[in-house]
Amino acid sequence: MKSENRQKGMLLVEVLVALLLFVVGILGLVKAMGISQKAMADTASRSESSTFASDMVQKIRVAADTSSLAAFQTSLQSFQHLEISTSPCIFSGTPSANALVTAWATDVQSGPHHLPGSSASMQQILVDTSATGFNKITVTVCWKGPNDTQLRRNTYSAYVNANF
Repeated sequence: MKSENRQKGMLLVEVLVALLLFVVGILGLVKAMGISQKAMADTASRSESSTFASDMVQKIRVAADTSSLAAFQTSLQSFQHLEISTSPCIFSGTPSANALVTAWATDVQSGPHHLPGSSASMQQILVDTSATGFNKITVTVCWKGPNDTQLRRNTYSAYVNANF
């Protein structure tokens, strides 16, 4: 009789322990899903920034004047945008008047696939037409996600050349 009395209520304790383990497992799964969604959003922003940067370089390649070396280098310089860097993602200087650059900068900030938290002073295009620069184009795209504490940056460099 004594062993039966000791067993009474043990099933309830076992059920409560099993329920506790189940709830802890579900909470862990919910947290993992949240982390996964944040990582997916970050990956999407990084992918978009790469697309924006490489698209701009391709537009420069297509639009550059290839009639002569001087015309080519002058046309490349027209794409330079906010050439001064005051911090890793805050740029100043002369904004480009080139229509392709202004449309690109607007798309980065507010286009259909815009980058969250980006602004006009967070996009830069550097053009190096010097003898040692070899017509190097460097496009830097910055943004700040909704839960980010720091700015994010993607820099894309390419050489643009023409046959004369």
